[in-house]
Amino acid sequence: MTPFYRFASRGAIIPFLKAVSRQQVTGTENIPSSGGFVAVANHLSDLDSLTAMRALVDVDVPAYSLAKSTLFDIPLLGRVFKAGGQIPVYRQSAQAGNALVEAERRLRGGDVVMVFPEGTLSRDPLQWPMTGKTGAARLAMATGVPVLPMGQWGAQEIIDSFGGGFHPFPRKEVRVMIGRPLDLSRFGTDTTDREAVREATAEIMRAITEIVEQLRGLKAPRPYDMKYDGDPGKGKRGVRRPDPPTGAEDPAPGTRASGEDPDAVQDGATA
Repeated sequence: MTPFYRFASRGAIIPFLKAVSRQQVTGTENIPSSGGFVAVANHLSDLDSLTAMRALVDVDVPAYSLAKSTLFDIPLLGRVFKAGGQIPVYRQSAQAGNALVEAERRLRGGDVVMVFPEGTLSRDPLQWPMTGKTGAARLAMATGVPVLPMGQWGAQEIIDSFGGGFHPFPRKEVRVMIGRPLDLSRFGTDTTDREAVREATAEIMRAITEIVEQLRGLKAPRPYDMKYDGDPGKGKRGVRRPDPPTGAEDPAPGTRASGEDPDAVQDGATA
C-alpha cells in the first residue's frame, strides 16, 4: 500500500465512512493471502464503491478500481485518482479496451483490481444485481487469478443515486459479506470464446447474488436485464417486464449478450 493510498483511504475516506455509517464486514478469512485477484461486488449507490474497497483496505489489502475517465478531468478529484493509481475507463471510444489491458497488467503484478460487473448502478427496481458485463471474467480468464465475490447492502440508504439525495444522519448500517474465491480455470483462457466468457460471467453474477440473498434474507428473482427489461436511462430505475416464457431464447442468466470490449468494462466504479 503506497503512502498516498494509505493517506487517502485511512486519512480521509474511512473517517468519512465512519461518520455516516456503521460498517459490518464478514468473510475476511476468504481474502487470498497473496497474489492478485479480481474483487467483484453489486452496485446500488455511488457510495458503495468506497464501502466495498474499505472492506479490503481495513485488512491492509489495497484495491484499484476502474473509473470513468471524466472523473479524472475534475481538478482536485482527478489528481487524487491519478495519484491513487486508479484506472480510467474511456467509454464508447477506441480506448475503451485499454482499461482492461492496464487492469490485466496490474493483476499479473500481484495487485487487486475492483470491478463492478453490472457496469453501472443497478436499474432493478427491486435492487438486486443485474446481468453482468464480461470484463471481470475476461480479466480472470486471461490472468488465471481468482475472483473474490462480495455482496453489500446499506450504502444506498446513505446516498440514493436515483434522486433521493444524501442522508448521512443518523448513521446507517452497511453490511459487506465476502464469499469464497472463485476459480474460473475450467472456462479456459481464451477470452475470444464468447460462450465461455458468458458462462464465466454468469458464474460471477450468481456468486454475488447468492451473497446479497444472505444479506437481505430473501430469494432473488431472475436478473434484471437492460436488453430485455429496457434501459431506463441515466439516473432512473427500470420497470421489470414479465419473465420470458420457459425455453425462450435469452442470454445466459447473469450475463450481457455483447462480448465487445466497450461492453466488457464497467463505467461506475470510483475509488
